[in-house]
Amino acid sequence: MQALGRQARQASARLSAASAAEKNAVLRGIAVRLRASGEALAADNARDLERAQAAGLAAPMVDRLRLTPKILETLAQGCEQLAAMPDIIGEIRGMTQQPSGIRVGQMRVPLGVFGMVYESRPNVTIEAASLSIKSGNACILRGGSEAIDSNRALARLVRAALADAGLPEDAVQLVQTTDREAVGQLIAMPQYVDVIIPRGGKGLIERISRDARVPVIKHLDGNCHVYVDDPCDVAMAVTIADNAKTQKYSPCNASEGLLVARAVAADFLPAIGAVYAAKGVEMRCDPEAAAILARVGGADVRPATEQDWSEEYLAPIISIKMVAGLDEAIAHINRYSSHHTDAIVTRDHVHAQRFLREVDSASVMVNASTRFADGFEYGLGAEIGISTDKFHARGPVGIEGLTSLKWVVLGQGEVRT
Repeated sequence: MQALGRQARQASARLSAASAAEKNAVLRGIAVRLRASGEALAADNARDLERAQAAGLAAPMVDRLRLTPKILETLAQGCEQLAAMPDIIGEIRGMTQQPSGIRVGQMRVPLGVFGMVYESRPNVTIEAASLSIKSGNACILRGGSEAIDSNRALARLVRAALADAGLPEDAVQLVQTTDREAVGQLIAMPQYVDVIIPRGGKGLIERISRDARVPVIKHLDGNCHVYVDDPCDVAMAVTIADNAKTQKYSPCNASEGLLVARAVAADFLPAIGAVYAAKGVEMRCDPEAAAILARVGGADVRPATEQDWSEEYLAPIISIKMVAGLDEAIAHINRYSSHHTDAIVTRDHVHAQRFLREVDSASVMVNASTRFADGFEYGLGAEIGISTDKFHARGPVGIEGLTSLKWVVLGQGEVRT
């Protein structure tokens, strides 16, 4: 790990000075290789899947391991999207003339070296590497043991693209061992690593937040909500509540809680209840919601406990609560959500604006599914993760979240008197 750190620090100096053309050539090279290597990557991924299933890994975790052709194409498009974006490194902003004659502004610069610790999703290897390259950083990636073959194959692909563009391969390094002690070393090397970004289960993130000796960009939970307001378009609300929960159960931006204004419940709840019943979604409800949903044929309706309001299920389960209106919905979300992503479905512009201002979450949405809380969907090209911290980066972390600002001063011989 010390050797990886030294190599990353050395590579970061070269990458921070790389031209936009050099970095974009690497990104386009990665996209080409992803599309050309589908068969080989599928074979590596199949070994990981086979081991995971034999080990009895939970279904959502197995799902996160898959590298489907669609996922590979999305990754390739993400690299191309990043390559097409402006290079913000070296950009100077806010230059102002001071009474002394000096001009003062801020320049955007790479953080240097970041360490990424993640579980299950091998697509993170490409997302992290591509963002690292575009932002002029070096990175050390430590994926989970369950995805080791997939991660190794993807890292080789990235390093080949770096070499072809004349940039150091060590700008992207994958920790080859699955020994957990490697993580302990990685998060305790401030001389080499400037920031750690964990992406995985709550236990992993809590451990890293507790033990790290370098700054951490993190989120612990994805307890996201959809609030169906009065007034609203009920058909739209059903579509959004369905997509936010069932489009995919395992991501952190899937909705885990559904709040319904009492005035629209009689129209909305039977409609969404029928959708959830057809898809096998278990509904954990307060008494008012349960009384309506119990009349829906085939609905799996159970009483909610206090814990359900805070739960990240990552499964076909959702908590449902009736609320008096906007004030109660905002209060519930700010108390129980993980401050990740929350959405309102409404026809009332004032309600929408209040929800945007008053809900204390990294992403707040009006009339859209929480599943859009994603770097690719936000036009960032890719994301390194989603942060629920309030310092440095918040929400999907793209290129800008992997940079810092330094002050620059331009003078013509001025001296302080």
